Amino acid sequence: MMTPVKALLAASMTALLAAGCGNPPDRAGDTGDSTDSLGGEITVVGSTTVQPVAEVLAGAFEELHPGCVITVQGGGSSVGVTSAGQGAADIGSVSRDISPGEFAEFPGLVVHTIARDGIAVVADPGVPVDGLTIDQVRGIFSGSITNWSAVGGPDMPIVVVSREEGSGTRGAFEELMLGEGVQISSGAILQASNGAILTTVSGTPGAIGYLSFGYLDPSVKALSIDGVAPTPANAANGTYTAVRPLNLVTSGDPDGLARAWIDFIYSADGQAIVVEQGYLSVNG
Repeated sequence: MMTPVKALLAASMTALLAAGCGNPPDRAGDTGDSTDSLGGEITVVGSTTVQPVAEVLAGAFEELHPGCVITVQGGGSSVGVTSAGQGAADIGSVSRDISPGEFAEFPGLVVHTIARDGIAVVADPGVPVDGLTIDQVRGIFSGSITNWSAVGGPDMPIVVVSREEGSGTRGAFEELMLGEGVQISSGAILQASNGAILTTVSGTPGAIGYLSFGYLDPSVKALSIDGVAPTPANAANGTYTAVRPLNLVTSGDPDGLARAWIDFIYSADGQAIVVEQGYLSVNG
């Protein structure tokens, strides 16, 4: 899925050297840093959805600023909020909205939305079902529909695969697709990352799960919902509505290397990388 970015970065090197890192929307001022002056190390911890694109963005930034090291780790969105709020990490990554309770616990949190991401319902490619209604999705994941024959498929048990509690992808899926009062079945197989969901669904006959758009590949079948395919184009035009923000969070306004990296992400080059990785730009 990852495409080379080195040529893109080389083409814009001169502009970046002259202007510094691009400022995000509605941010005034410059970091005052240049390629020569930037240095140091920061740690980013949290969402496994954000982790792959953050790693690519970190690598691209490090090519421009060889004295900088950006270490990106997973752990889940809730871990990202806590790590940033408690100062255990310089930046947290979160693949959902920040809850009122989290803002109350960590009142200094500042949210930086760097991309938007769709959530797709995915199935074992061997299941001859190409789409579901939203009511069928709710029935399957809550456990009231347990056989593919109930939704136009063969007489085969449905194996529900889900993320664990605290996952940003799970929280967004519950909010955007299941709705209030619908709980994921206690019989669901729980996995700790999008990658594990992909592996489990692709390798388990009759399985169904949900994934970030950034993880979709031909090893699983992405199902249409109410007749709308889960594609970046449909997410961008609003016809596919299961879309959530991908956020970075900091304790207070970032400065130094953290600010420079976030500004780079908002730049045209940073957002081009976001789109290359399968997500939607926040720059329109």
